[in-house]
Amino acid sequence: MNRKEIEAALWADLRKSPTEVSITELGVVLHEIRHAIHHLQSWMTPKRVGSSLTLFRTHSEIVYEPKGVCLVLSPWNFPVNLTLDPLVSAIAAGNCVILKPSELSPNSNVVLRQIVSECFPPGEVSLFEGDATVAQELLSMPFNHIFFTGSPHVGKIVMRAAAEHLASVTLELGGKSPVVVDETANIDAAAAKISWIKLMNAGQTCIAPDYVLVHESCHDALVEKMKSKIIQFYGKTPAEIQQGPDLCRIISNGHFGRIKNLLDDATQRGATLAFGGETLENEKYIAPTILTNIPEESKIWEEEIFGPIVLVRKYKTPEQAIAIINAQPRALAMYIFSNDDRRTSKIIAETRCGGVTVNDCGPHFYNSELPFGGSNNSGIGKCHGEFGFLEFSNQRGVLYQAKWMPNTDFFLPPYGGKLRQWLLEGVVKWF
Repeated sequence: MNRKEIEAALWADLRKSPTEVSITELGVVLHEIRHAIHHLQSWMTPKRVGSSLTLFRTHSEIVYEPKGVCLVLSPWNFPVNLTLDPLVSAIAAGNCVILKPSELSPNSNVVLRQIVSECFPPGEVSLFEGDATVAQELLSMPFNHIFFTGSPHVGKIVMRAAAEHLASVTLELGGKSPVVVDETANIDAAAAKISWIKLMNAGQTCIAPDYVLVHESCHDALVEKMKSKIIQFYGKTPAEIQQGPDLCRIISNGHFGRIKNLLDDATQRGATLAFGGETLENEKYIAPTILTNIPEESKIWEEEIFGPIVLVRKYKTPEQAIAIINAQPRALAMYIFSNDDRRTSKIIAETRCGGVTVNDCGPHFYNSELPFGGSNNSGIGKCHGEFGFLEFSNQRGVLYQAKWMPNTDFFLPPYGGKLRQWLLEGVVKWF
């Protein structure tokens, strides 16, 4: 396996540590491959289905066939994971695939191209590199299915292009994923989990928590615990944190500037910098940062942060927390920390998002038995495991009429006659 080459490439592109590469890139892809190999025969076997009484002389089944030629447009934040994971599903379903990874992760693309050339003939899987003009040219072509991972803004462009050829789409997008921490939660565990997944990949993760809604009675305790967890994970001083090996960097100067502008706008409007805030433009480094008391008019409330900044906000009642969540476009993920099952069920039932993890952050992404994907603004379609196989498959319905049945004109015109009308009315009741 190309483990060393992948680790070196991801360090060059994102300064991602080898351990994080194993957890978030290699481990995910290898599990998806093994899961598909183990279950593929079951997935692809035609499924017999029942029929109504009026179709008693028939039998029916669902046949799974490849959609055809598919385009996978993958992002830079997890270039190996989010390129090869959908490829596994597309190949499992029998498709031919063109891959277009992001130009912002060039070192990873070199390794991906090597892997693809070693494993597949060009007519089965090909990888194209280049900037947005290459993606635009590919989108002008009549693919049968397009799988895109990225921002909602670009997702709309992809969907418009797909509509020109009536191609089906899977859009794995993002959004401002919320966390709810109520007064019954284990604050220490919540602080550890939130801090860990938020700072993974320097916050450049589609399922990273964007803002935390914490009950007013434990707001200060959670903030203090999060600060202590960051120090425990990454270093005691700002210099130690910055120089440590386990924090990624922002992918580009453009993304660095966007995140810094959001941070500066929030603090200038009066937000409290509870932790962090240090930035180094020449290293594209933004320190782990906690903001509290963020004014409503701050720009940081308007878009997904996609960086190592977490917003912490008080709430008084579950209804208030639910209202805040529902005021935002539907997110890709939501996390709830609570030991009150009824309250947890209430929050899940009265909000909408792509997926939920209770008393943890992120594991729902790793379970191949769960569908992963967004809802409206955060995405269309599902992936992982059988759900990814189905996403790249046409589910063809096939009905077989019994050979032994004589021809009948009972349902054929002309429709006159009282007896026939009476019999047809009786049949309709059984549909």
